[in-house]
Amino acid sequence: MKSDQKVIESLSRVFGLLSDPNRLKILFAIGKEAKSVSEIMKETSLPQTLVSFHLRPLRESGILLADRKGPFIYYSLSDSTLIDVLISLCGVSPKGAIKEKAKFVCPPMRFMQKWMKGDD
Repeated sequence: MKSDQKVIESLSRVFGLLSDPNRLKILFAIGKEAKSVSEIMKETSLPQTLVSFHLRPLRESGILLADRKGPFIYYSLSDSTLIDVLISLCGVSPKGAIKEKAKFVCPPMRFMQKWMKGDD
């Protein structure tokens, strides 16, 4: 299968955006419901300045949508299936628990499961 350079570049940018742990915390906090900055802060324990700093590139990339309702801005995923994709990549739930019967588990997660159990 011949790879399309534009697709590769787009995927690279998306994975670059998702490579920051705080951005992933924010995405999992939002999940499939729209959340305000204060709700995101509460769920992630991140300060307002850091949440706002990471929301901007996620919004500008099109991963997040922003909807103003009165004095508040609510953020939601532009495609809610992104959470399902992220969960399936490494067999973890949004709260970090390892899924016992994940269909696909990436190799680093297999290593982490073994390491956390203390097996050699």
